[in-house]
Amino acid sequence: MKIILLSLPFFLNAQNKLDTYKISYNQIVNGKKTDGITEVFFQNQMVFLTKNSDKVQQYIDLANKNNISTIAYEDKIFKKLISFDSLPQPKKENDTKEILGFSCQHVSYSYFSNRIDVWYTEQSKAKATPNANYLPSTNALVLQMVFNGNQTLVANAITKVENYQPFINYDAKSIEVTASEFEEIIINSRFKRLLVFEKEIINFDPKRIVPNEKELTNDQVYHFSNGSVILKKIKVTPELKNSQAIFAKLICKSNGDAYDRTGSVFIVPSKENDSAINLLDAYLYGLNKLPVFTDNKSNKYQGFIKENEYSPAIEIMRFFTPFGVNYFNDKRKINHYNWAKEVVYKEEVTSVIPNDKAEFWIGVFIGNYDKGGHEVSLELDVYPSLDKKEKDFKKYIEPLFSTVNTMEMSGQNYGGLFANDTLKVNFEIKDEVQNLELLYTTTGHGGWDNGDEFVPRMNKVYVDGQEVFKIVPWRTDCGTYRLSNPASGNFADGLSSSDLSRSNWCPGTLTPPYSIPLSNLKKGNHSIEVVIDQGPNEGQSTNHWNVSGVLVGKLIN
Repeated sequence: MKIILLSLPFFLNAQNKLDTYKISYNQIVNGKKTDGITEVFFQNQMVFLTKNSDKVQQYIDLANKNNISTIAYEDKIFKKLISFDSLPQPKKENDTKEILGFSCQHVSYSYFSNRIDVWYTEQSKAKATPNANYLPSTNALVLQMVFNGNQTLVANAITKVENYQPFINYDAKSIEVTASEFEEIIINSRFKRLLVFEKEIINFDPKRIVPNEKELTNDQVYHFSNGSVILKKIKVTPELKNSQAIFAKLICKSNGDAYDRTGSVFIVPSKENDSAINLLDAYLYGLNKLPVFTDNKSNKYQGFIKENEYSPAIEIMRFFTPFGVNYFNDKRKINHYNWAKEVVYKEEVTSVIPNDKAEFWIGVFIGNYDKGGHEVSLELDVYPSLDKKEKDFKKYIEPLFSTVNTMEMSGQNYGGLFANDTLKVNFEIKDEVQNLELLYTTTGHGGWDNGDEFVPRMNKVYVDGQEVFKIVPWRTDCGTYRLSNPASGNFADGLSSSDLSRSNWCPGTLTPPYSIPLSNLKKGNHSIEVVIDQGPNEGQSTNHWNVSGVLVGKLIN
């Protein structure tokens, strides 16, 4: 990045003719001196508070009575100016003390419910403070600062230095921003946003033409399954490989569909060899590409479990659209009901984002039969690893099952098998894995009074015949999200449909996975079985459960 050196009147003199002072401070915590040393420099009415390598540079301009903060971001220099008049104001205390031979006055500050005690002198040629917020006067040198009585900075030396070259990375062309804008820039500079989808429509459109496999390229959005699925192949960047945390952030709003719908953000597993198949094959060439699971009643379900050379989707986020947010806001006006403009979902997905691949397919599914459908945007927020030792480990990610029928609009069956069968998967752990766990996501569906959407049902998970987890998944907080559901039906008893408790989901919310520790599992062959107390169907009204299971951990080299 190009650094712009400042050329202002008070820097016109040769640097070696200017007196420069370095003030060093010891750090003391709870009465014990630490190894930390804070150093600031004073030259020609400027105080330099930061190191050249610091992302945010901080200066005190005593001549113009401003604190200056700067940051280089996206090839630009942004600066924030804070007038001394807007800084916390000191309260004079009556005691004094001597520090480094100077008789020091005492003032105190109250800031964000903290007490800061400051001792300073106005007799020194050097003028400075180790914290730009607390400078009693433009003629002051702060020699001691105590935060809440237990953290202290105290000067240990004032040294005149020669040939000091100040680092200044701003000039008159730098972009001045407000304090709140500057804070936003600081936050955004700390992590990387990888935009996956931007304002893409997911709808039901039978006229959608399936793209040609030979023409598929990176960073291009493709629509599948009559418009209800969008996919993009993205590259695994260095940030993704070396991340400490990754969050998926999805923004969703109605583009015409009034109903709450099941949604899923997922990754299509890479093929282990040329003869293997995955979901992309089915999107391109039809459901008959998927292996079929047959239950005890001879009902057939396509692509639900890992078997042979097929792996189901790696689900990274289960979400539910609200009832018509945005599109129906003006069509259902109610006094004092300020409808949300959109719904934002954000979930940590670090453990399920591959870091040993060059690229992977990521998609979003929303089950709906509406021409307008929904508008979605998706980004991955990637936070860098601060621990170099953690950068090179490889993740273990193995999807075992998913009954989320992302090809519903192409005829894929619902996961209603639990009424008369269990979901059983045989799998092999081929490597040594640390911290192995199963991420189990479950939501119940059947939208009438006795349907499983509104009736609590037991879920159990068995591994190698032993019960490892059981729960009745249930949400009672759906009323919290009423203002995201303008098209929700209102009942005579005063409730709205979006208020009703449900089987582990609410309209307009996320359903995070349950983490099931499986650290005792070793290399070799195993089995997993999901048992759900699914209720009976009533005529054409059917129950089903969307469950997904992904094994995750850290590969041992």
